[in-house]
Amino acid sequence: MQLWLRIPLGKPDDDSKTLQTQDDYWKIWNSFRLLSDHNSKLLVTLDNLNTMPSDNSLNHWYGEPVAAFIIHTDSFLTRDGDNPKHLSEGIQKLITYFLNHYTQIIISENQLNCSKDEESHLETNSAEDSRIHRLLPYIDQVRSIYQQMDPLSEQERSQVAFRDVLHPILQPFKEISQSMVYSEQEKDEKKYMEYKRAICQALLDRVPDEEASVITTVLVVVGAGRGALVRTSLQAANETGRKLKVYAMDRNLNALASLYKQRESMGWNDIVTVIQTDAGHWNAPEKADILVGELLGCFGDNELASEILDGTQRILKKDGISIPSSYTSFLQPVKSSKLYSAVKAKEQILTFETAFVTKMHNVARLAPCQPLFTFTHPKRSIKESNRRYRKLQFVMPDVPESTMVHGFAGYFDATLYKDVHLGTEPSKATPDVFSCKRVPHSSQHDISFYRPYDIIVELSTLLYWPAS
Repeated sequence: MQLWLRIPLGKPDDDSKTLQTQDDYWKIWNSFRLLSDHNSKLLVTLDNLNTMPSDNSLNHWYGEPVAAFIIHTDSFLTRDGDNPKHLSEGIQKLITYFLNHYTQIIISENQLNCSKDEESHLETNSAEDSRIHRLLPYIDQVRSIYQQMDPLSEQERSQVAFRDVLHPILQPFKEISQSMVYSEQEKDEKKYMEYKRAICQALLDRVPDEEASVITTVLVVVGAGRGALVRTSLQAANETGRKLKVYAMDRNLNALASLYKQRESMGWNDIVTVIQTDAGHWNAPEKADILVGELLGCFGDNELASEILDGTQRILKKDGISIPSSYTSFLQPVKSSKLYSAVKAKEQILTFETAFVTKMHNVARLAPCQPLFTFTHPKRSIKESNRRYRKLQFVMPDVPESTMVHGFAGYFDATLYKDVHLGTEPSKATPDVFSCKRVPHSSQHDISFYRPYDIIVELSTLLYWPAS
């Protein structure tokens, strides 16, 4: 059984002293939520109160488990001779937001305001009344708002099932990626398009036009998998007219089996050499001009990109090029009751110290992102450590007087080469990129935990800590 707590959405724009402030209404809900220890069966129903609340009062409810939104029939406006009725633009936007977040819309009529004719009409219960319900014009208005909503793109439709669902982050040194992970990553055409742009620029900078037919560029793919980056590199070489020699390195023999078959069928035997080994253990027969890897996780460095690329730097020429050349992680405080409850439901304390990947949807972003850690490749000084520590202070100018911080969302922005970027940080996210993050996986991993902090990672990254 679920319990829906009915809360007024905001304070009317008058001097009525019978209502509390907008902030107090949210505090009432929050006190119930905390007393129930964020129980996932406690939800909120917002009552519109025939008013259009301010933006600040609406901000309170973003990221909350709103089960239903109540609209009173008095909120519907009537033009002269207009039937059915219509809603103000502000309330229409509000309904659109709630429909996008699977919130039920309830149309409420105060029978005390009905005219005598309407009351007698209710009492007749005629066949016509049962066929044409009195609230049908109001329902049609809400239906028309739904029909006017922008349709989801094909990519967005494919991600609906993953909205606000937690998935473990890929741990490359702990687990061997399954074929499904590679299959999903290879569908990310936009990501490989950006990699191809970066490799094209690197090849053009590395080899001048007059020597294109003479010089062969040595390119090493770290974490080649089933060969997506190998194909991308060869396409870049073909477009730029440069000669290329590729070493494809990966420790996952199951993935490389597919690459071996491609090499045979595509006639790459003289161009591509496949090596099954850990990146740090390979003794390269020659130094690389370009080092390429798609090791970036949803938080930038959370899949050991910095450690792996540093470990392979010894096979890169002193003037060699690393793709990616740098990347920065970002943090943002967020409120998401659904995700916090999902972490809590795992009933292991250390879940709150674990990073997860999710497609964040019902979430309130409380302050702008701030940069956290930056890594640059190749690392010119071997004395430079990858240890990082930073203290951030967030200012939340647009949030109401009181709010709940459930945790942090994590993002990244990477420079592949020169002006070619790839990332998920909201202000400059690469459009249509989705596989820079953990692909949902059929198996779940149990992890031991100790303290109540948690970290989440949106197709980006979500980093949670105790709600406060």
